[in-house]
Amino acid sequence: MSEVDATGIAARMQRDGTWNPLWDGLDDLDPTWTGQYLSAVMQPYESGLLSPREVQLLCIAVDAACTHLYAPGLRRHIRAALDLGVTREEILEVLKLSTTVGIHSINVGLPILLEEAGQSPGMG
Repeated sequence: MSEVDATGIAARMQRDGTWNPLWDGLDDLDPTWTGQYLSAVMQPYESGLLSPREVQLLCIAVDAACTHLYAPGLRRHIRAALDLGVTREEILEVLKLSTTVGIHSINVGLPILLEEAGQSPGMG
């Protein structure tokens, strides 16, 4: 990708409101790499393989996951999903699913705790 292409995608995202101001410094320091990164990020939106509704629901799941917790993106994707006709109930189901990422720490940690504490799982 040329630097012109990289600048083009950043400018387009700034115009259409999908630009994250946290990327400003990165774009200043390395606009080519930033453009390449943004091209990869935008691919699911532009490929047509997933519907816009599906893309927004997946973005909600990623931004709400305990490993990410990115509130500005979550707000943007929830608004976009609602604008596409996604229901509150559908969004809530995605939020419920994204919480299962955090439960994994208990699934992994509890048996180790019980083992190290000299108890078998299921023992009181």
